[in-house]
Amino acid sequence: MSSSNLTGFVLAVISSAFIGSSFIIKKKGLQLARVNGPSASVGGYGYLLQPLWWVGMVTMIVGEIANFIAYIYAPAVLVTPLGALSIIVSAVLAHFLLKEKLLKMGMLGCLICILGSTIIVLHAPQEMSLSSVQQIWKLAIQPAFLMYTASAIAITLFLVLYCAPRYGQTNILVYIGICSIIGSLTVMSVKAIGIAIKLTLEGANQIFYFQTWIFTMVAITCIIVQLNYLNMALDNFNTAVVSPIYYALFTAFTILASAIMFKDYSGQSIGSVVSELCGFVTILSGTILLHSTREPDPQDNIDLCTPLSPSVSWYIGNNESRKHKEEDVSPFNLIAIIRQDHFK
Repeated sequence: MSSSNLTGFVLAVISSAFIGSSFIIKKKGLQLARVNGPSASVGGYGYLLQPLWWVGMVTMIVGEIANFIAYIYAPAVLVTPLGALSIIVSAVLAHFLLKEKLLKMGMLGCLICILGSTIIVLHAPQEMSLSSVQQIWKLAIQPAFLMYTASAIAITLFLVLYCAPRYGQTNILVYIGICSIIGSLTVMSVKAIGIAIKLTLEGANQIFYFQTWIFTMVAITCIIVQLNYLNMALDNFNTAVVSPIYYALFTAFTILASAIMFKDYSGQSIGSVVSELCGFVTILSGTILLHSTREPDPQDNIDLCTPLSPSVSWYIGNNESRKHKEEDVSPFNLIAIIRQDHFK
């Protein structure tokens, strides 16, 4: 491993520790905010008044800064998979602090995720040498990446405008899908900004190029969208499930975007590419294992009725917060709600 990749590796590990912790801290803040007003899942913004939520936000920002610097020194296909460590941190902390039980098979799933990440890291390509933001811009406007960007935007709009209002609070893939797809564009923009800053500090000023500011605006927009829908996902679903699924999808889309834009796999042997793909499949296997073996959340209230079927549950409304066996739900004031957990 080169010194540049090693620096990126260390920073990515530090980043994962902070980001994994931020999931738990932010969710505690969301839970406190939900007691006094509408939850984030139904458009409430009371969490902005919760100091604990802001502590989680600061923790996440520190982690993202470390991640930002890591992308300057190492390719995305090396840095992104190391996010598996955040799964371990968030799952373990959720087990002890949020009482979201993590079974032994779930722990095995976390270890499998780390194993897959290790395989990818060992076969990661070297970082492409870039001398100006204009070079990055040429990579961003090549037809293949423009097609990827257009597809990502189209799918995101479909999820936001059609799926989110109908299935967002019952299907975990809606909110996380939005975060992951937009996240891949965030990483590409952030990497471009990081390289521009690095070159500027080295004496080659990149601030006056309009491309630098376009990448900056894209990054800010994407980050805002990610945070909004990540809050909704955390407020609706078990943290131990949100973290690994978000990680798996985010990693997949980021590796795909980076491979298209920066041609990460150009010049690599077939064996190395296959090994990286096997590593990613290993990560997905661990994610599925963690998701399928989690223990249901404890019930908060005695008037929560037993589900009528595996896919339909009833909730008797009052002013207190309700919690489903599988995921968190928002409090409502009237009548019962029929909620389907899975839409096919």
